[in-house]
Amino acid sequence: MARTIDTSHSLLRLLLLLLLLAAGAGLVSATDHIVGGHLGWNPNINYTLWSNNQTFFVNDLISFRYQKNMYNVFEVNKTGYDNCTMDGVAGNWSSGKDFITLTRPGEYYFICGNGLCFSGMKVSIKVIPLPSPPVSPSHSPSGHSPSAAGSYRAPLAGLFAIAVWIGFWI
Repeated sequence: MARTIDTSHSLLRLLLLLLLLAAGAGLVSATDHIVGGHLGWNPNINYTLWSNNQTFFVNDLISFRYQKNMYNVFEVNKTGYDNCTMDGVAGNWSSGKDFITLTRPGEYYFICGNGLCFSGMKVSIKVIPLPSPPVSPSHSPSGHSPSAAGSYRAPLAGLFAIAVWIGFWI
């Protein structure tokens, strides 16, 4: 009987911890920007229009979806992008489902290396730094309270501490 109670308490603690970790992960996850949306990475699509309607932050993902043996993706410099050449190649992908982490702020340039860049298979994006965490009201130069976007951190930390404490005593 004692063994059954110990096992139940251990499973309850594990379940509680997993739920809290899942809740926290959802609050800080990056965005996956699928190039071209539902149209994917294909010729004759206006990727400039698509990228202008996106906001890219550091650590977001840009993903290219295409037919594996027909297309590919190369990261190039601005000259390579403008002229559809391999100038400044910084990476290449050909899996058909490529996920690229945007690790730094600045401009990124991607083209299809199969000659289809001239048919519009190229995209440039501007990545901006992550927003700064909000300033606490006591340190805010303007005296305004922090934005609601950053207000989840303290309650989440408190919830986590309470859950760990309860889990310890169960």
